[in-house]
Amino acid sequence: MGRAFEYRKARKLKRWGHMARTFTKIGKEIEMAVLASGPDPSSNLRLRLLMATAKSESMPKENVERAIKRATEKDKSAYKEVVYDGKGPHGTVFVVETATDNPTRTVANIRAAFVRGKGELGTMGMNDFLFERKCSFVVAMKEGVDMDELELELIDFDIDEVFLDEGEINIFADFKNYGPITKYLEDNGFEIKSFKFERIPMTMRELTPEQQEDVNGLIERLEADDDVVNVFHNMA
Repeated sequence: MGRAFEYRKARKLKRWGHMARTFTKIGKEIEMAVLASGPDPSSNLRLRLLMATAKSESMPKENVERAIKRATEKDKSAYKEVVYDGKGPHGTVFVVETATDNPTRTVANIRAAFVRGKGELGTMGMNDFLFERKCSFVVAMKEGVDMDELELELIDFDIDEVFLDEGEINIFADFKNYGPITKYLEDNGFEIKSFKFERIPMTMRELTPEQQEDVNGLIERLEADDDVVNVFHNMA
């Protein structure tokens, strides 16, 4: 198993310790999906996948419904998805995804978080070449599936990895192919348990425990902001 697997495992362990924050992040992503393509999951692929993710994370159904309702009541033109790049302590690099109705407020908060976290906000896009944009699926295993045959079936979708982890099928692929992969899985009777867009670092930076504490401090500052949806970094 490759780098994508190790990256996902690290994020999963961190997520289990921050369930309330996970619900908030999924709710924000649901709002953005509804603002982009409407509240009907049958015609909004990203919303449908996020609802499956919410279910797999044990997010209460009423939380999902509230997120959809909030989005339908908002001015679509006011909300934007904005991505910020920055440098963290000890040579780490960050990409921060946000959803905001006030970019002036958001950039000020993100800049302050970097400064207080011993880092520095950079220019947009400066870290793009340091991360690969991927989509990831966790799919329920079903009887009679041969993993080698499944990998061959999916090879036309530019997949990077297909493997079993804790009895579930994990798929990593280029982020642009999430639509065709979803169609294949749904057409072939697979249950999609969760879905994510990921930014996977090309190389990981090894740090001492003390240095990791500094980086974790910055991560926590960024994730505490209500406008932040995802924080990606290259700390091992």
